[in-house]
Amino acid sequence: MNISEFDYELPENLIAQMPADKRQNSKMMVLNRKEQTIEHKHFYDILDYIDENSILVLNDTKVMPARLYGTKDTGAKIEVFLLEKDETFQEGEFWSCLIRPSKKIKPETVITISDELKIKAVKRLEDDGEWLIELLYDGDLFEILHKVGNIPLPPYIERKLNKEELKQFDKERYQTVYARDEGSVAAPTAGLHFTQEILEKLRAKGVEIAYVTLNVGLGTFRPVKCENILDHKMHSETFEISQETADKINNAKANGKKLVAVGTTTVRTLETAFKKYGKIQACKDHSELFIYPPYKFNVVDNLITNFHLPKSTLLMLVSALAGKDFIFKAYNEAIANEYRFFSYGDCMLIK
Repeated sequence: MNISEFDYELPENLIAQMPADKRQNSKMMVLNRKEQTIEHKHFYDILDYIDENSILVLNDTKVMPARLYGTKDTGAKIEVFLLEKDETFQEGEFWSCLIRPSKKIKPETVITISDELKIKAVKRLEDDGEWLIELLYDGDLFEILHKVGNIPLPPYIERKLNKEELKQFDKERYQTVYARDEGSVAAPTAGLHFTQEILEKLRAKGVEIAYVTLNVGLGTFRPVKCENILDHKMHSETFEISQETADKINNAKANGKKLVAVGTTTVRTLETAFKKYGKIQACKDHSELFIYPPYKFNVVDNLITNFHLPKSTLLMLVSALAGKDFIFKAYNEAIANEYRFFSYGDCMLIK
């Protein structure tokens, strides 16, 4: 299957730079796979599409302030983008990261972020300019990161970082209202549309709600560079499913309820667990699952998701669920109706 089959042209003005004025006011395109119909709604209409015969599963990961700005001893300015902690080291705090400009860094280079945090470059890694670094600090790392770090918005969202008010705005809006477990470098963006009020109204309707945790890595959003998509290797991402969530999902499925996944990260968590264990069970594991047509879904019935980048694994995943031709028809209609794309953009419900 060639990568060109998952390409499309998107006018630049449709890349959302800011979220909707209120989370629930985003547009929502509703795709009915059985009828092959498309409806144009708003996210607050989600209450009309999910009922007591459904279980809603969300990813409660929390975005950490992973973008850091510092200097070398020469005064040169360096940007460090933390990706994932390396758990193979017994002592010290070692992480993989991106460094820009990478060519100015050599092993043993020390980058000063603040009085509380310094970073020592250890070695270059194989993937796209990644480095292994050691974090040098005293105290609580996440407290320090919240003081000196920045929310790692995707590169297609343009920001002037000297605007403190805008930085505070992104800290709130580039985070789901139910975010709990800090560890992601990107938001599970399908969840950005939910409010506590909508979640309460769904519960009042009898909808079961469950949570999983998958720490979203940079690899989720990177474009596929292989001509043949079968040559692509997914980055590994850690996930966790609690006993309570496993019980809720297994009981719901046994009783014939439809599982509505919020976001592609939730899909990959659940489908990975089923593939590994033959059911949903409590676990802490890694997902490297690459979902593309004609993948057969074992757990997920319906999906709430945003509009994804051309040639991305996320676009391939939704194509596997809804059918590639139907997805591209929907994307063309979204462009014609000026839907807003990507992380801060509008969403679709695939049912």
